Amino acid sequence: QVQLVESGGGLAQPGGSLKLSCAASGDIVSINIMGWYRQAPGKQRELVANIISTSRTNYADSVKGRFTISRDNAKNTVYLQMNSLNVEDTAVYYCNAEVVTSSLRTFRYWGQGTQVTVSS
Repeated sequence: QVQLVESGGGLAQPGGSLKLSCAASGDIVSINIMGWYRQAPGKQRELVANIISTSRTNYADSVKGRFTISRDNAKNTVYLQMNSLNVEDTAVYYCNAEVVTSSLRTFRYWGQGTQVTVSS
């Protein structure tokens, strides 16, 4: 089994910043992709950003130039630095990882979610 534990959510003012972290642990041989999704009330879950290895990244158009995803492979941890936050960024943010386990099969895992609220 693999566990993803998120931290760093909370309340920020418009224009402010927050940094999310997600640490993966358990039966991990390697992690192909790590990423962040979000779900706002009444909306579908959407991809925010993901990262393959340590350099290949993808971002939703709505966060390009404001959010930065990074990962520390030695720690099996992914980060999301969120700057210039606006109220539309308010959502529950979920960590996601595509993990190769000791069975050499690949599984996708989700974190429990962390609330990000942007409000004045």
